[in-house]
Amino acid sequence: MSPTEGVTAASAAHLRDLWARDLPAFGLWSVLADPAVAEVLAASPFDYVCLDLQHGVATFSELPDLLRSMRGAGLAPVVRVPWNEPAGVMRALDTGAAAVLVPMVNSADDARRAAAACRFPPVGERSWGPMWGDSRPDGALPPAQQDAAVLCLVMVETQAGVDALEEIVRVPGVDGVYIGPNDLALGCGHGRATYRDSAEVDALIEHVVTTCRAAGVVAGLHCSDPEMALHWAGRGVRLLTAAQDTTLLRVAAADAWASVARGSGRGT
Repeated sequence: MSPTEGVTAASAAHLRDLWARDLPAFGLWSVLADPAVAEVLAASPFDYVCLDLQHGVATFSELPDLLRSMRGAGLAPVVRVPWNEPAGVMRALDTGAAAVLVPMVNSADDARRAAAACRFPPVGERSWGPMWGDSRPDGALPPAQQDAAVLCLVMVETQAGVDALEEIVRVPGVDGVYIGPNDLALGCGHGRATYRDSAEVDALIEHVVTTCRAAGVVAGLHCSDPEMALHWAGRGVRLLTAAQDTTLLRVAAADAWASVARGSGRGT
């Protein structure tokens, strides 16, 4: 197997191993398009890094370099594609993503479209075109082995998605459901409310989590901070984004300045 495929398969296997033992996977979110930042994040002890191509700075143009930097640090990332379009899903996987995160999945048909783009025929509709196939003499891994390594994660973040959740979690090839709590609250009529200040939002998230666990698929959640991640890990979520690269940079810079300001008498 090529170095690309080896890191990708190992990264997905690590997540599957945690879930098989009913342990949470904690990750970082990246919205920056710098390979050096990508390498630093991938070398951290976290279980995964998600590159955000929907709302982040990076695009598909930067993706090969970002993933190459992460593989150099021993981790193939999750990639949130911009939309539920087969070409984008396949591009992320061809480039070396261990998993794809597909936004705004509102129905079983949406989930089937995402899952089909992740696997080759006869299971799915992924097109054969290994980007790194020439990096090994005998070409890329066989389709079935690539299919087994891929993780397809769909995002439920609207009222339509919640209404169709029972059908979504039963779609073959869907490995998990990832909750975007901000869009979930907005889409269900609760504005920018959070689980901390809204019993209704708390119940919405809990409903998704319990439905996923009953169906045997992983429940994931985008968290605003480590405390939120630990809270929901205790309530059954098994894929938890605990911090974002820009937030880590901002907070670290603020903390460093506070120390300098106190020591120099310049105030805060």
